[in-house]
Amino acid sequence: MILTVDVGNTRIKAAVFEESTVVENFVFEKIELEKKIEKILKKFPNCSDLVVASVGSVEKQSFLAFEKQLKVHFFTHEDVFPFHNKYATQKTLGIDRMILAGGATLQFPKQNRLVIDAGTCITYDFIDENDNYLGGAISPGLRLRYESLHNFTARLPLLTLEAPDNYVGNSTPQAIHSGVVNGFVYEIDGFIDEYRKEFSNFIIILTGGDAEFLAKRLKNTIFANSNFLLESLNQTYQYKIDND
Repeated sequence: MILTVDVGNTRIKAAVFEESTVVENFVFEKIELEKKIEKILKKFPNCSDLVVASVGSVEKQSFLAFEKQLKVHFFTHEDVFPFHNKYATQKTLGIDRMILAGGATLQFPKQNRLVIDAGTCITYDFIDENDNYLGGAISPGLRLRYESLHNFTARLPLLTLEAPDNYVGNSTPQAIHSGVVNGFVYEIDGFIDEYRKEFSNFIIILTGGDAEFLAKRLKNTIFANSNFLLESLNQTYQYKIDND
């Protein structure tokens, strides 16, 4: 069994895998990390590997405390990945984006793949049918858009995610919801349309915390999987073991 852990900017997600099958998923706050992992390992004592992808601010020592119980591996840029990295600044490419690209490459072979991760930020990562990682885009996620409207204006309220009643917001809260949500959806559909103009044999994978909310609002056909990063973490780790 393998315990995969995704340390994001906001929360931590984890999953226990038996080969390629998810046994159980977990979501918790960073402050709970060591207690939660200890609890997971008590429930699943057959876990042999703890695999971590981190873009958040969690000390490695929190994971290394479990080294006596199982093998701990932190994914880095030095690891073997199943794609050819054509990014101009490879050392600045987020490990989470590399893991997503690895999972897309392994799960959807010989296709053009666009992975859209809708979390604190929204990232777009494109891997062509020849397994070349070409790059993508980064922009603010839904929560950041709500927060920026509040933090950088004098009077706009801080709202939480809510589906707008109409495209025409008839109050300030409804106008904010319309602008944030509809603007976000138009952005994603716009990016997809541009990729479709240039590439055929194409699959779009939507993941991240806001994936389910967004999936039914996009006009384009997508493959939505909120756990795709954890699945990709498991798949890419298996690839690393086989190819080191």
